[in-house]
Amino acid sequence: MKVHEKIRSCRREKGWSQEDMAEKLDLSVNGYANIERGETDVQLSRLEKIAKTFGIELLELFNWGEKNVFCIVNNNNQLSCYSNQEHQEHNQNHFEMTDLSSEKKELQHELEKTRLIVTQQEKEIAYLNEIISLMKKE
Repeated sequence: MKVHEKIRSCRREKGWSQEDMAEKLDLSVNGYANIERGETDVQLSRLEKIAKTFGIELLELFNWGEKNVFCIVNNNNQLSCYSNQEHQEHNQNHFEMTDLSSEKKELQHELEKTRLIVTQQEKEIAYLNEIISLMKKE
């Protein structure tokens, strides 16, 4: 997903119109619409302002809608892991995970995701080793 699509998606998730965003960013509606259509190269400072308007960090805007996993250690050394969508919901709701059983379930879920990734990587390595072996025979 391109940045302008992520901006549109984030705005829609907030339930805001293009007019609302244009007003919040001190832009014309047409100027803001050009950003969402990808017709305008947006400066980093403008992207930072857009992210701030959404109440998220710039990195979160870049990762919006992607399938990434974030692990956060808070001041009490508690580890919380979130998929990108869960992380966005976490920030929107200012929800702090303190229930250890929920955290345990979340970590087990993340561990399972990691196991699946490792299994896939092992398959890819085996496939690449097979290709190397065949190339050596030629």
